[in-house]
Amino acid sequence: MRIRVTLCVIIVNIIITIPLSAAETDHLAAFSDPARIWGNGIERVIEEAYRLCFKTRIIGGRIMNIRMPFAENNERDLLSETGWEFLGGGKGNPDMLWSAIETILDSEDFSRYVQVLSDGREKVIIFDIAGQSWQVSLDLFDIARMKAGSYRGLPHRPYVFATGNGIEETDVYNYLYCIGLAGMDCSGFVWHVLTYIARQDNLDLGRALSHSLGVRRGDDPASYVGTAFFNSRSPQIIAVHDRIKNLRPADIILFRGEDGAMAHSAVIQSVDLKQGVIRYLQCTDEAPLPERGVHESFIHFDPANPDISLSDTRLNWTQQRQAPFPGEKPSPFSDDGRRYRAFSEKGGGRVVRLRLLVPVIEKINR
Repeated sequence: MRIRVTLCVIIVNIIITIPLSAAETDHLAAFSDPARIWGNGIERVIEEAYRLCFKTRIIGGRIMNIRMPFAENNERDLLSETGWEFLGGGKGNPDMLWSAIETILDSEDFSRYVQVLSDGREKVIIFDIAGQSWQVSLDLFDIARMKAGSYRGLPHRPYVFATGNGIEETDVYNYLYCIGLAGMDCSGFVWHVLTYIARQDNLDLGRALSHSLGVRRGDDPASYVGTAFFNSRSPQIIAVHDRIKNLRPADIILFRGEDGAMAHSAVIQSVDLKQGVIRYLQCTDEAPLPERGVHESFIHFDPANPDISLSDTRLNWTQQRQAPFPGEKPSPFSDDGRRYRAFSEKGGGRVVRLRLLVPVIEKINR
């Protein structure tokens, strides 16, 4: 299932990038329609929102499926003399962010970056996030240290080893994250999915929740949305007992942090009780390199036991958690399951549902 979904994402965007005949366009559009896999219910709607976070471009002579990067303010500025703001504060919508990203990818600086990564020489790329700049080290000792696993980077100055054999999708991500400062944080992505669902019934979710969010006049409601709201006592938030049989698409999975507050959020896209698979979507940089940013994740369970809780160790959470840049301190949790079960003394993970979307989803499913 994962392979089929990924291929469809690529095909959707190639239609935009490569000129095709009308017949070819119609055929590919029909083939890549999310309804082919997900039907016409809420699963399809969430898939559409997910696919809006991907674009296909030809970069350095290679067809690349570019995913929306992760972007969280203040995540890496502890050792920096100056802070920085990601475009839209991590809460921007795909239309706005892709417009900015396209400009970045068309820039002379990015073109030079592609050339440097394609010159056939091993090197170390040193990013300066605060300065939105990068430099190249051809020093043999720098290269040897990186190849030996001796990392010299800092949170605001990531070091990346490059072979010189051409740019990869992970290199594009590094540039967009460190230089472009464009992307979504975890709750920004969840908010994008929820607002997309609401628009199917002409519901302006930001306006409807402005009072609950405490939005000031003239402000963008998206900038007020975070895991704290999803974990709040707002009457708009419905607590869901996290047994699999209770879960529904568009439910929000919350992961607790060390301080007891919720530190991460994701959204459920589908619950297949027959096959024993939950697909959930998220945006984070603590993931394998090719998956950093917006990506799909899976939980496997025994279909004969849908009464099991998400905190049960018998579940197989396949999503690995890794350092955003090779050599950095790894995540304390090897996978999402361990992270969901973490800090049980403070409540552990939980699942919630947005009340306003319940009738919208029911209408979509009808």
